[in-house]
Amino acid sequence: MTAEAGGRRPSRTTADPARLAAYDVLRAVRTEDAYANLVLPQVLAKHRLSGRDAAFATELASGTLRRQGTYDAVVDACLDRGRVQGRIRDVLRLGTHQLLSMRVGTHAAVSATVDLARTRTGPRSAGLVNAVLRKVAAHDLATWVARVAPDATADPVGHAAVAHSHPRWVVEELALALGPRRDELERLLVADNASPSVVLVARPGRAEVAELPGEPTVLSPYGVVLPGGDPGSVPAVAEGRAGVQDEGSQLVALALAAAPVDGEDGRWLDLCAGPGGKAALLAALAAQAGSSLVAAERQPHRAALVARALAGADGVTGILTADGTTPAWRPGTFDRVLVDAPCSGLGALRRRPESRWRRQPGDVEDLVPLQRSLLASALDSVRRGGVVLYATCSPVVAETVGVLEAVLAERPDARLEPVPLDLPDAEGPLPGTVQLWPHRHATDAMFLGLVRRV
Repeated sequence: MTAEAGGRRPSRTTADPARLAAYDVLRAVRTEDAYANLVLPQVLAKHRLSGRDAAFATELASGTLRRQGTYDAVVDACLDRGRVQGRIRDVLRLGTHQLLSMRVGTHAAVSATVDLARTRTGPRSAGLVNAVLRKVAAHDLATWVARVAPDATADPVGHAAVAHSHPRWVVEELALALGPRRDELERLLVADNASPSVVLVARPGRAEVAELPGEPTVLSPYGVVLPGGDPGSVPAVAEGRAGVQDEGSQLVALALAAAPVDGEDGRWLDLCAGPGGKAALLAALAAQAGSSLVAAERQPHRAALVARALAGADGVTGILTADGTTPAWRPGTFDRVLVDAPCSGLGALRRRPESRWRRQPGDVEDLVPLQRSLLASALDSVRRGGVVLYATCSPVVAETVGVLEAVLAERPDARLEPVPLDLPDAEGPLPGTVQLWPHRHATDAMFLGLVRRV
């Protein structure tokens, strides 16, 4: 093993494989901008982990990333002077998570993390890691939050940011999105830090819900909650007849398929199809309706993922590598169009724990013009009487209400209509729109708005 650039060659002291795997995930996220959910299976395979060891490594890595903001405040309070960064910071975060949020005994957590430090950062760091973690172990999480977070009365947003490990600006955006139900903010932040269930979808006409293991989902008729294990070991998933898909994402495809259209209904379009999960469900629904789907994706590598997701599916007439803002088809070609717009992803923080630390307020400002352009292009692509479903996995007002209102103000040929889903407690910020929430619906915070071209 080679040392990280600029660091010393690690000691030959061996840490246990599960903690090594969790560290490797954190390092990949920090140095390579990797996504934890994508790199984790590779790391588990590299360390030959399965069963309880794989579950421990998964919770250790994902939980540490979710609570990173809180743990950094605790670690900083335990340092005698200065700050530590890089590899040692990763090790201290992992040790702090074990001490404050996992059922790991103090001695085991400290000694195993010291071994990890010797292995990954060299023997000279072991004393510092040992000293800091023994200070961390002196209090539980609630006591530490009371010590390091701003006063909840004087600065409620700052307190929530540290207590629930979200950047301050994200807390502000989520509070704004909740609107008159801002009192639910703490429940939402808590839900963002909970490990999400793995949800499977049976693609209609290709798989039956009954052949998937688990309990049926509450909101989607095609979903089940997997009780545990590797989704890839489920035969229908391995064969591409079913897939892993959050219930909120399933509802996006169902909403577009259920919307009434005037006249013919044979041509459907997924304008931003990568990586292909919604397109696969849409294709199955289109085939059942006697219609066909075209899936478009601008980025070639994501278009390849779409092709893989749609392999063997009926009802697909084209998979295009194309920019949705400059359509490669004639205006008015389609009867139904889905715009699952690129967004900040702040509604999917349960599944992408590192996203909250990567995103910046300027990212939203940069995305909004693209979102408006895609929605306008979708309205050009749909015929009169057809429908466009605009969806984001973000509840941020600028990406939802702001985009819809701006485009509708410029399009006298477009009209907002109710999303055809009967969902409990899911009223969106505009009449007829839908806003799902992790703390209310156990889904990602998907936003759905239906627009008809008139």
